[in-house]
Amino acid sequence: MSRIDESLPFHPVRIAVLTVSDTRTPDTDRSGDTLVERLTGAGHMLAARGIVPDERATIAARLRDWIADPGVDAILTTGGTGLTGRDVTVEAHRDVYEKEIEAFGTVFTLVSMQKIGTSAVQSRACGGVAGGTYLFALPGSPGACRDAWDEILVLQFDSRHRPCNFVEIMPRLEEHLRRK
Repeated sequence: MSRIDESLPFHPVRIAVLTVSDTRTPDTDRSGDTLVERLTGAGHMLAARGIVPDERATIAARLRDWIADPGVDAILTTGGTGLTGRDVTVEAHRDVYEKEIEAFGTVFTLVSMQKIGTSAVQSRACGGVAGGTYLFALPGSPGACRDAWDEILVLQFDSRHRPCNFVEIMPRLEEHLRRK
């Protein structure tokens, strides 16, 4: 079973938070606030924060900008993962992924099932990697953001988590670029 090995050092991760919404503002962005509170409370650094409308090209452009920024290790987006016509965050993420972390969506669904039952099938939460940066698309509710962070991401972004974690393989995410 997973555990935190207190004998190992903690390595903070630089995480950007992007809210995808046509209506939220910095004053009404409760989901973004939830993620920022949780990641900084866990000892990580907020690398950037923003709000963009539900426009696939705009979302993908912001993701690409942050992927290119050496000061960003991971990106968490909130909003736009549902089934309505304006929900295009997942498509924007997949436009930039080099590799998808397929199990993230499955594990998120399992966590959500415990909280909201079969309504969990309406979320298309996903994760991936691009340019050595982790990307995760989370639903737009504060509860879903708490669940994703508290049950999955806080552990995977902790370098002390065993048997493995995202932090320990960060230096290897772009090893394919070093091959000649």
